[in-house]
Amino acid sequence: MMKDETEEKNCVKQREALYRLIISQLFYDGYSQIAMSLTTEVQADPPCPPSERLLHVVNAGLQHEPDRHKNREPVPGLNPIQEILIGPGLDLEYETEVDVTAPEPALYETAYVTSHKANCRAGAFSCDGQLVATGSVDSSIKILDVDRMLAKSCPDGLEPTTDTQGHPVIRTLYDHLEEVTCLEFHPKEPFLISGSRDCTIKFFDYAKASVKKAFKTLTDVEQVKCMSFHPSGDFLVVGTNHPVIRLYDFNTGQCYVCNVPSHQHTASITSIKFSQNARYFASTSRDGSIKLWDGVSNRCVNTFVAAHDGAQVCSIQFTRNAKYMLSSGKDSIVKLWELSTSRCLIAYTGAGTTGKQEHRAQAVFNHTEDFVM
Repeated sequence: MMKDETEEKNCVKQREALYRLIISQLFYDGYSQIAMSLTTEVQADPPCPPSERLLHVVNAGLQHEPDRHKNREPVPGLNPIQEILIGPGLDLEYETEVDVTAPEPALYETAYVTSHKANCRAGAFSCDGQLVATGSVDSSIKILDVDRMLAKSCPDGLEPTTDTQGHPVIRTLYDHLEEVTCLEFHPKEPFLISGSRDCTIKFFDYAKASVKKAFKTLTDVEQVKCMSFHPSGDFLVVGTNHPVIRLYDFNTGQCYVCNVPSHQHTASITSIKFSQNARYFASTSRDGSIKLWDGVSNRCVNTFVAAHDGAQVCSIQFTRNAKYMLSSGKDSIVKLWELSTSRCLIAYTGAGTTGKQEHRAQAVFNHTEDFVM
């Protein structure tokens, strides 16, 4: 606790020093009115003399930028080749201008279409991006091969390989009695986990082509709404129509909950997600809040009250480096949150509706974290 307080005091002092450097630089460059306004806002005392020290500090820092990129910590869950292909992801702490590596949204085209007998309400990619699972109101689940889907959209002149021949739908699973609400691939094993309105969580082994039914079932007293795997694959956090979050041991099926009742939400859970470094998981609720939980103790460490001005929060996602969270709410706004300061950095409002939003909206990053969808 003392260490955290010391670090917080040092951070405040460093920011005060930064503001003084900015004010001095503005005076030096002739922007006296802006400098005076900032002086009043931050209550700088004693007065800041004109100086261009900030310029020299910035230049010295920029000279070491290449070294910082070399020493960048690897992103959890990505091998070196994947990190090169999709880039480091979003990091506003250091990057102010980033080259976009993903194609423009207007260049994306539909590659393949398949359908269920009713509305599709859940979807998930496997960790390696090779498989996609979809869940439907008709209670069925489909698993599709990404390469085979892409091969179906290839120009006629391209010869399909042996691996891409065949139907893209490689598995169809039937074991739920009602709508499939959420899907998660196991991060290490060929297992698909599904949640449903029938109050069950089912475990499917898709490595076996003939299997249509689950090899394990967990039964809850509430409808299952969302879930997320711990990156190790040993634990699964589950959100239901009940405010209390469940933490399941994947191997034993044992269920755990936080032993501090006041840490729980006050309404049903709408979304839940683990960070890739496993340090935290986040949950959202109809109560309008976002909660950040310790990945080890299973206790709430921070609550963003009225994160979307009191509207229901619909979805949550971490960036790959676990420094930021992306949330969407029924206020038709998507927000980017910085965990270190617990503040909203960006509010995405371009896709707002003209009336009150009636349905849940999901906000996600694209694979490079260049765009929000």
